[in-house]
Amino acid sequence: PLRAFENELGVQPPVGFWDPLGLAEDGDVDVFTRRRETEIKHGRISMLATMGYMTPEIVGKFPGYLSPSNGLSFNEIPNGLAAVSKVPVGGWAQIVAYGAYVEVSGINSRTEDPGDFGWKVLTSADPEEKKQKLNAEIANGRLAMMAIIGMFFQDGLTGSAWGDWANYTQSPLRAFENELGVQPPVGFWDPLGLADDGNTEVFLRRRETELKHGRISMLATMGYITPEITGKFPGYLSPSNDLAFNDIPNGLAAVSKIPQAGLLQIVAYAAYCEISGINNRGEAPGDFGWKVLTSADPEERKKKLAAEIANGRLAMMAIIGMFFQDGLTGSAWGDWANYTQSPLRAFENELGVQPPVGFWDPLGLADDGNTEVFLRRRETELKHGRISMLATMG
Repeated sequence: PLRAFENELGVQPPVGFWDPLGLAEDGDVDVFTRRRETEIKHGRISMLATMGYMTPEIVGKFPGYLSPSNGLSFNEIPNGLAAVSKVPVGGWAQIVAYGAYVEVSGINSRTEDPGDFGWKVLTSADPEEKKQKLNAEIANGRLAMMAIIGMFFQDGLTGSAWGDWANYTQSPLRAFENELGVQPPVGFWDPLGLADDGNTEVFLRRRETELKHGRISMLATMGYITPEITGKFPGYLSPSNDLAFNDIPNGLAAVSKIPQAGLLQIVAYAAYCEISGINNRGEAPGDFGWKVLTSADPEERKKKLAAEIANGRLAMMAIIGMFFQDGLTGSAWGDWANYTQSPLRAFENELGVQPPVGFWDPLGLADDGNTEVFLRRRETELKHGRISMLATMG
């Protein structure tokens, strides 16, 4: 049934017969024809609508009055979605009546072909040329459906179908576009639309949270790197436990080595930082009066504060990567050779582990290192492979 419609109009390179949702898998010709007619109709309406957006911008509007009784001239009707609120009720009645006339008159003049109402504009005595023209109509209709939706979106967002951002100064999306952290190449980047409501208080709270996480991540990243480069403190971390600084491994493994009193000191220091910050915060997010990133030159100061945000964002990504590598390999630098006991290594020398992918287990089925389960799956794989080879040769 998938081949039932592959020679129909609209099946064009590069995608050919494209039906990702499988709507035509049942091969039902009547349903396909109804959908094709719907597609052509929507495409024609979209082509007219797209031209309706563009034409007044290029050639201007009709002279005179749209509604003399209301003193409403054509020039007073804005282009695009804003026109909906300006057209009088009598005008809408005419539009609806004309749409109904077109629908009703089409019932009596349709032919067997989808979208053919006897209006022979896209025709030719040459069958191939006629097919080319009808294909072009479908392709242009598809493009117009995408175009008009794009115009609607741009118009609703900016007040112009051409998406001139400068025309829409009151957009809540513009409330924060000059804030610190708005940097090239992405500019104000909010893919989840968290700032769509333009709420300044919520934005400032999120900015303060971002700065705090960034600062902690920068310290944490340096905490991973510094001992590797400069070494550790001499002497003892806990003389009572005979625990030297050199006995503390770098990274996540250190958590299990630090004595309970040491962890309590860490928590107490963090609490002190939190409480002391309550009384000395400035008006700007993240400003606690510690004037390191400052300058008498406003532009220089802005540059330094923007750099802090950018470095904090990088550090948040870096520390998560270090955690992952550390948890996987036992080292923040991800040296696979350092972690010989990983269950992921249990089967890397088995048959079937071949270049270029090596031991490939994207679903993590062998993460537990269970040899019995692995052997059962390998036996199943071999059995299925042998049957498939026979079937293919058959």
